Amino acid sequence: MIGKNIIAIRKEKGFTLSELAERAGVSKSYLSNIERNLKQNPSIQVMEKIAHVLDVELKVLLDVSTDPAATEDREWTLFVKDLKENLTSKEQLHEYKLILEFVRWRQQQEEHS
Repeated sequence: MIGKNIIAIRKEKGFTLSELAERAGVSKSYLSNIERNLKQNPSIQVMEKIAHVLDVELKVLLDVSTDPAATEDREWTLFVKDLKENLTSKEQLHEYKLILEFVRWRQQQEEHS
């Protein structure tokens, strides 16, 4: 499960395998082995480096929950964190709200057609 968590978060964050490996200071092949669960017990130091680069708490990488709701919660948490870090004004927040309202409206239109 650790490997799946790393892959999912790496992709959410837009990192390639090579980029993450380089930034975390581990070899690409070692990271690939962790992601494919071929390396079942990576050291805590390596996991901390990966978590740091991905900007998540170590416990998120180690989460072995198979509950889909937990995955959805993590995605929401990352989304909200990203919004907080990247919004610089209330005007930008208003723009995001408008986009969400448009998406909701479009979904309703599709449901009624």
